[in-house]
Amino acid sequence: MKITATIITLNEERNIARSIESLRCCDEILVVDSGSIDRTVELAAKLGARVIESPWHGYATQKNYAAEHACNDWILSLDADEALSESLEGEIWTLKKKGPAYDAYTMPRLAQYLGRWILHCGWYPDRKVRLYHRAKAQWVGDFVHESVEVNGRVGHLESNLLHFTCDSLSEHLKTMDRYTTLAAEELVSRQEKIHLRNMILDPAWTFTKTYFFQRGFQDGLEGLTIAYMAALYTFLKYAKARNMS
Repeated sequence: MKITATIITLNEERNIARSIESLRCCDEILVVDSGSIDRTVELAAKLGARVIESPWHGYATQKNYAAEHACNDWILSLDADEALSESLEGEIWTLKKKGPAYDAYTMPRLAQYLGRWILHCGWYPDRKVRLYHRAKAQWVGDFVHESVEVNGRVGHLESNLLHFTCDSLSEHLKTMDRYTTLAAEELVSRQEKIHLRNMILDPAWTFTKTYFFQRGFQDGLEGLTIAYMAALYTFLKYAKARNMS
């Protein structure tokens, strides 16, 4: 079982070293860059990654392109702001020695937000398929929230994939602006009708669900912030979709 780790990048010099250095269990590291103007490509190459350039065509398309150009059939797909925990790396080493019993594997993803590990808010365990045989799975999703669709058996790893999200509220707002635009474009493409009641009631429900039902209050001030930002995300995607229609 030989594994190629794939990472898609655009101006990720802050994150790329941490991600690559966590991938000692992989036989190849492939970085697909879509035009970085910082030191991302230089740092990745110095750390032993194979770097290829490809214009941006969307998250799922970019990740499938990376899998197609890998030297191995088993793909471990990470975002640049993610890294394997030591225990997850150990699980993958064990899996390689024993051989795979499934066509793809999920792993829980643990996110760090404003310096705090978030255990509630609907953010954990947030299982994702990230390790898969490329003949049995591919990325799907035209706009945002892409995921791996598996045509086969799915197993589960137990150790955490670490996700280093926003270090500041300014960074979160900048990211939210980009993602709400993509989410709005998806709504428009599906010709979904956005009613005024959606813009009033859905953000309020999103806050209530995140902070109370998903126990965001147990994540302190960061949990409260996540709940408010989730409500704002819901409002903005609807407002942008109405503006695009």
